[in-house]
Amino acid sequence: MIIVLKPRTTKQEITRVENMVKSRGLDTHIIEGSEMTIIGCIGDTTRIDMKLFEVDPAVTKVMHVQEPYKLASRAFHPEDSMVDVSGVKVGCGHLALIAGPCSVESVEQVMEIAQAAKASGANLLRGGAFKPRTSPYAFQGLGLEGLEILCEVKQETGLPIVTELMSAEYLDVFNEKVDLIQIGARNMQNFDLLKQLGQIERPVLLKRGLNATYEEWFMSAEYIMAAGNENVILCERGIRTFETYTRNTLDLQSIPVVRKLTHLPIVVDPSHAGGKWWLVEPMSKSAVAAGADGLMVEVHNNPECALCDGAQSLKPKKYDELIRQISGIAKVIGKKVDL
Repeated sequence: MIIVLKPRTTKQEITRVENMVKSRGLDTHIIEGSEMTIIGCIGDTTRIDMKLFEVDPAVTKVMHVQEPYKLASRAFHPEDSMVDVSGVKVGCGHLALIAGPCSVESVEQVMEIAQAAKASGANLLRGGAFKPRTSPYAFQGLGLEGLEILCEVKQETGLPIVTELMSAEYLDVFNEKVDLIQIGARNMQNFDLLKQLGQIERPVLLKRGLNATYEEWFMSAEYIMAAGNENVILCERGIRTFETYTRNTLDLQSIPVVRKLTHLPIVVDPSHAGGKWWLVEPMSKSAVAAGADGLMVEVHNNPECALCDGAQSLKPKKYDELIRQISGIAKVIGKKVDL
């Protein structure tokens, strides 16, 4: 349930209405927008008589929220949210450009890619230190050594780090060293991990599960937000369908759906979606045109010899061409890139 207050409501009036809600055993979530203030009521709202609030002089209207996700809902938070990743803004008209190799292989490899990507316009560096792989025999990443490499490259280039957390075992290390913690598709419904992510302030990039519905995806974001961390960015990375020619099927419809139903920023990962480098360009352009708040593209200086997912990686020259084209589309739809 949400309580919409009248414009220019005073702090005292907001506190009074909030205390009325709390006295009935519910928690509250205050959203102060430029046009209105909303009090979100969290808990069993069946115990509240809506008429008690409808007649209050500070209240415009009272509405039930039908969706099971509350904090992520557009109804709870009508205005778009912007997430700040160590100075890089994501959402509210800001376009994040995340680039880097699928797997961290060496200092020299990541440094070369990061410097080239930054020169092209990338403002966040991605790289896998821990790699979830379908086969137990495939390269699993360098682990903490890979994370230290990312930190070294960050110190040299100034690019904030994006990398995937697979276990709560390393949560403290990630909270200290990683700027944007990625939760992969396979961990989207690892609810124990999500709840622990809610207890830190680091922004979280939450990838959509292989077979997840929109509601399941949003409910996973709700787990993080309900535990206290509202710095959540959603990431569409393709879903599993009957088609086998491409790695996954990129759901471009998810972009307007996310923007309609939630206030959270959405980033698109065209590399994992198609699994083929030549699909990255058209899907990236389409995603930005559809309103995405960012792109996460795999870039590798020698994809033919990459230890992981070389087939879907762009070479630095191709990435540079892509960003020049993307910049034109972003300008047309009113997006800006923070370089």
